[in-house]
Amino acid sequence: MNMSADLNELEKRMHGAMDALKKEFGGLRTGRASVNLLDPVMVEAYGQRMPLNQVGTVSAPEPRLLTVSVWDKGLVTPTAKAIREAGLGLNPSPDGQMIRIPIPELTTERRNELAKLAHKYAEQGKVAVRNIRRDGMDALKKAEKDHKISEDEHRQKADEVQKLTDRYVKLVDEALVHKEKEIKTV
Repeated sequence: MNMSADLNELEKRMHGAMDALKKEFGGLRTGRASVNLLDPVMVEAYGQRMPLNQVGTVSAPEPRLLTVSVWDKGLVTPTAKAIREAGLGLNPSPDGQMIRIPIPELTTERRNELAKLAHKYAEQGKVAVRNIRRDGMDALKKAEKDHKISEDEHRQKADEVQKLTDRYVKLVDEALVHKEKEIKTV
């Protein structure tokens, strides 16, 4: 069993979790309206939950306005409802097959809401990293149980997995601090 390959796989998965977090943070724009702001929105369509970008086209025609051009007229109301209930503090207004979403000026209260949302995303990122660590630890336990590695190797590799986990949790925390600063000072 090649443990360094497994460690590289764990690192690749943790890097993917960081990329997902950065994408989530990218949607938390504080200045100009960003189409990424609506990435977390899931729409109830055709009997299942779908990402917003699979039911319409999102654009930012003005600095303080987003528009969603919904492809199926029957999905305009569920799409507007999903945007309203996504916890982003947005109030969409349907206009035919187009949904206009004015981006509110950032009040102190809104900045605090965005900071809370950033904390939520960061916590989800940490949970993802810890789940990857758990998978790695389980694989080590199984390898030891199957006599593929010794107890000492298990301890050594477990320490390496923990160090990797600690490094990525620290990266999540640093990304959160940076995002909070961006939210509160723009």
